[in-house]
Amino acid sequence: MAKILLVDDEPDIVEFLRYNLEKENYEVIVGYNGTEALTKLNEKPDLILLDIMMPGIDGFEVCKKIKEDNRYKKIPIVFLTALPNESDEIKGLDIGASDFIKKPISPLKLISRVRKNLLQIAADESTKVVNKRKIIFNNIIIDPESFKIHVNGKEKFFPRKEFFLIYLLASYPDKVFTREELLKKIWGEGIMVIDRTVDVHIRKIREKLGEYSNLIHTIKGVGYKFHFGSSES
Repeated sequence: MAKILLVDDEPDIVEFLRYNLEKENYEVIVGYNGTEALTKLNEKPDLILLDIMMPGIDGFEVCKKIKEDNRYKKIPIVFLTALPNESDEIKGLDIGASDFIKKPISPLKLISRVRKNLLQIAADESTKVVNKRKIIFNNIIIDPESFKIHVNGKEKFFPRKEFFLIYLLASYPDKVFTREELLKKIWGEGIMVIDRTVDVHIRKIREKLGEYSNLIHTIKGVGYKFHFGSSES
């Protein structure tokens, strides 16, 4: 049985969502603010449903703290939000969110998205790491066994989706992947993310690669490829 941490500062919403999740046999842990969300992490949830607009520590800050903690950074976070702006969605993806569910929340949509995100975790472990082969180029080491990437001897933190994205590209050097292909392979079928999701993740990966950022080439109007040769990008 999957365990879900549900965090929202509105008790009526919490009870409504908890009822629908428990009907589907999920174990639900609840919190009503950011501080409670962080304290409930020691109960080891499989997925976090997290409201953004909360008093005190908001959902964005909670997400940042979780992704900075090695014990919990791999837990997928799905934001619950009434915020209408694309920029808020991009900010959430930037800091490591896996998905968004917009309010008002349909129970059927909630269960569908929870199920797909949980299935995606299993898919990540079994298929997204292509062949478990460690990739080494110059001073970059991408290790799929430990899910760690080192650049010039320093470990860099890559959230789950960023890791699988760079590993997929580097596993097939010079193969051009369209944005649509990358969305399907990394996020899975039916996961609702905005069109710029891949671009946002590529930008974050390039920032962390530093002097090696030009290994990822943009193919205008198409997508991206990983190239170990020329420094042109």
